[in-house]
Amino acid sequence: MRIRNNPLVLSISFALVCTVGAAVAGPAAKLPKQLPPLAADKALPVPQIAQKTLANGLQVWVVPRKGLPRVDYALAVRSAGYASDGPDASGFASLYAGLLTQGTAKRDAKAIAEAAQGYGGAIGASALNDGVVLSANALPSQAEPMIRLLSEVAQQATFPDAEVKLAQANALQGLKVSQAQPSFKATRALLKATYGDHPYARSQPTEASLNAVTAEKVRAEHVRRFRPDRALLIVTGRIGAEEGFKLAEAAFGQWKASGEAIADTAPARASAAPQRIFVQRDGSVQSAVRLGRPAIAATDADYLPAQLAGIVLGGGFSSRLMQNLREDKGYTYGARGGLNALRDGGSIQASADVRNEVTGKAIGEFIYEFGRLNDYPVPAQELEDTKRYVAGGYLIGNQLQSSVAGSLASNWLYGLPPEFLGEYVPKIRAISAEQVQAMAKKYYASKDQSIVVVGDYKAVEGQLKEYGEFTLEK
Repeated sequence: MRIRNNPLVLSISFALVCTVGAAVAGPAAKLPKQLPPLAADKALPVPQIAQKTLANGLQVWVVPRKGLPRVDYALAVRSAGYASDGPDASGFASLYAGLLTQGTAKRDAKAIAEAAQGYGGAIGASALNDGVVLSANALPSQAEPMIRLLSEVAQQATFPDAEVKLAQANALQGLKVSQAQPSFKATRALLKATYGDHPYARSQPTEASLNAVTAEKVRAEHVRRFRPDRALLIVTGRIGAEEGFKLAEAAFGQWKASGEAIADTAPARASAAPQRIFVQRDGSVQSAVRLGRPAIAATDADYLPAQLAGIVLGGGFSSRLMQNLREDKGYTYGARGGLNALRDGGSIQASADVRNEVTGKAIGEFIYEFGRLNDYPVPAQELEDTKRYVAGGYLIGNQLQSSVAGSLASNWLYGLPPEFLGEYVPKIRAISAEQVQAMAKKYYASKDQSIVVVGDYKAVEGQLKEYGEFTLEK
């Protein structure tokens, strides 16, 4: 007989929703009897990826695809993202990536946008923990001028003073809004408890880090971060391999690295002493509850079974956490959990925002569901339904060539090979209930989890005593 709401007896198992989608076919999802049986899974057409490395070290992958009449580009640059931000520059990568397309030696921001539109597409950049991805797309007839524009942005971005000041002002205003949100504070506290002083804890900006930004600093960081020997160019769409290589050579062949490169990120810790942290938010009528611990990198052998365990537990609307805390108990609008695996480490996280009066009970239900996954194999039908949804979501998501380019780029940043794109679904399908339970036991024990609560301490203090002594922060 299982004892509920006792952290000394129960174990925790939870994981963050995977990037390919979340399972919505859990144990409580009953379908009408008259529905026909599900068809067999369709295999993901494994793309033929032609690969070449230019003399300057730039890797080029060309993925010819029929269908949508356009060509997509993704330039992924490793060691250019949040993990490369210094201790006093937390969150810098986001502002930096947004400025990449705001001016070059030849064009201002408006001219860049208008040129991209004239080619039948768009251009933009985004920051991740392990790098920055500069992406663009165009009509096949405009593939050549678009890749030249991509190269121009990558090599000749000037970061005009006025654009940097505008981006800085906007970021400071955005930070004020974010800091008023309990989710922002909860994430910050959990990242610190999970990663300590590792760069993965520094993905959120601070007022001091934003105020320290200057155009000169952004330009200097661009030289350090954007280097061909740490970059991958993906070309996909209605284009042949030889044509793709020819365009890449013409546009990027003369790109040269200069100065000292940023050092590789050190591995994040795989374990940490669990903490109990309460962040005060005066007058709050809700509590933001977060649980987590350090975990594994995407290249770890446990990555996929640990990910699948998290999807069963908290990866979608019909996951166990959602069905329990939302549908059964009515504690929250949404409860989620799962594995977030990066290049040099990862984390297990779970979250829900709940009413003050059920804060303690909600933590107990998290612990109950995590312990259930830890102690008992997932029933065959539940596991099968979850696998089918994960596979289906992945197949649907990678029908678009921009998604293929994005998946290949992020996989490469995480250290995964190009063939992983086609291997993902078969490997997920091969995972057994025993493997899922083994991952729960390995990574989700209650003794290893930190608990963060953001809310009004006086309103919930009595509910937290059974979960340990909480350190109060502001």
